[in-house]
Amino acid sequence: MPNSLSDPRYRLIIERLRQARLEAGMTQAELAEELRVPQSFVAKVERLERRLDILEFVQIAEAIGISPGELI
Repeated sequence: MPNSLSDPRYRLIIERLRQARLEAGMTQAELAEELRVPQSFVAKVERLERRLDILEFVQIAEAIGISPGELI
């Protein structure tokens, strides 16, 4: 199975997540603080250097204030 980080569908989901964060007026640092993770965690996800599992995806979406289903 190919690496999901290079899958165009995964890239689209992460881009939608990043756009939702920006539209919510949140910085990476603010999102990281809400999630209680380092800012580098958010940066690595958005740069496609770190893969999210489904629970992390849901937590990030909820922290941004958007339904995970809307992003998919």
